[in-house]
Amino acid sequence: MAHDQIKKPRVLSGIQPSGNLTIGNYLGALKQWVAVQQEYDCFYCVVDLHAITMPQDPAELRQKTRESAAMYIAAGIDPDVSTIFVQSQIPAHSELAWMLTCMAPLGWLQRMTQFKDKSAKQAQESIGTGLLNYPSLMAADILLYHAELVPVGDDQRQHLEFTRDLAQRFNHLYGETFTLPSVMTPKAGARVMGLDNPTAKMSKSEDSDNHAIFLLDELPRARKKIMRAVTDSRREIRFSSDPERAGINNLLTIYQAISGDSREAIEAAFAGKGYGDLKRAVADCVLGTLEPLQTRYHQLMNEAGYLDAVLRGGREKAAAIAEDTLKLAQERVGFLAAT
Repeated sequence: MAHDQIKKPRVLSGIQPSGNLTIGNYLGALKQWVAVQQEYDCFYCVVDLHAITMPQDPAELRQKTRESAAMYIAAGIDPDVSTIFVQSQIPAHSELAWMLTCMAPLGWLQRMTQFKDKSAKQAQESIGTGLLNYPSLMAADILLYHAELVPVGDDQRQHLEFTRDLAQRFNHLYGETFTLPSVMTPKAGARVMGLDNPTAKMSKSEDSDNHAIFLLDELPRARKKIMRAVTDSRREIRFSSDPERAGINNLLTIYQAISGDSREAIEAAFAGKGYGDLKRAVADCVLGTLEPLQTRYHQLMNEAGYLDAVLRGGREKAAAIAEDTLKLAQERVGFLAAT
């Protein structure tokens, strides 16, 4: 078999087009996606079906979906190498999600940590069932493409286990249909915390002014946020799992994820220096990443025809695979094929 005919393992991942993407999304997801796209057959979707588990403004959702796709490309994802598409444009996601929902035991869904955490903040009557069934849709996203690897953060690992369990259940009942996916763990920067509260993961939906560095923040504003980041009263600049040192550890994690330097090299570089030196170095690193990314992003948003063409091509490629998988699953379950 010729080298270029060897099948590459398939990777699938996506980000919701709700809120504004942060440096945490970039380091924990986008940068990792770019790093593996030559080695794997990568499918990256904008998961707008997941976004509507919470109410969204329709015009804003459409705009954010386009922005997210543009940001994928601006971050370095090459549409000629990776497949970029919008989840809702491929009906197979919703159709397979319903089939998997019917197979998912209620107890499995109710045990999901993310559902328990989010539903605990709402009154019982206001909890949408989409929040409960979110893992079934995520399973459909992955299984439709026979993805072998899924880059996920710690907060999504349980959902991937759910996907594996559901696929095994389906395969056991109806015969081998789905590929069981495995976790692809980022090397560094998988979990970037809030600058104002380094014990909580950086969130794109958090309202606090100094919580997150957004990818489209004006550069002086981004620098100001980093210089105001929470630290501690100690002096030593070292990586640490001590909760009291969470702020310093978070800044070092961001620095390492962007620079690619080892922990030992970073600690040696900051030996004898102060927190101000660390913050300035982190700010320089972050701004060096944001500036070219923002320039490319604005170019893409001003080239609507190009972005539309990328999403159209991505949809066609993804839909062909998804529809074949859905057709097989429907046949296995016993649905009457259209003639």
